[in-house]
Amino acid sequence: MSITWILVANASAAYLYVNYGPKKGLQKLKEFKHYASREKVQELVSDRPGHNRGLGNGRGSYIPATDPKQHQAHNFALQLARELENGRVANSYQRLILVASAPFIGLINSSLGVHVRNLVSDTFEKDYTKASEKNLSRHLESCIFL
Repeated sequence: MSITWILVANASAAYLYVNYGPKKGLQKLKEFKHYASREKVQELVSDRPGHNRGLGNGRGSYIPATDPKQHQAHNFALQLARELENGRVANSYQRLILVASAPFIGLINSSLGVHVRNLVSDTFEKDYTKASEKNLSRHLESCIFL
């Protein structure tokens, strides 16, 4: 019997579902919330940008290398990748389906290790975090027999 994990995520919320086989349906395993991804940029940085001395008479503002919201989304993707790696090491699943919003799925893919990436059978670039389990099942019926 092949156990399938389904990760449904966006930059601020994720739900991990499991399917234990044909006609077993979906069961929610875990729920993840990342409230920092919903914060305004002003709330994520401690103060105004610093200044750097330019050549000559001018001065410039320091611009961070990464956007604070992008940084928080990357941290959340790393957290989810660690969870998926822990499940793989514990042999909790043999197949993985990723369902994530278009910009966030790239962060998840880049955060996954090689072994977890090899277990990914299907990927959907959709944000179904607000979908009910019934609607989610309908969207996933092309790749899994629920």
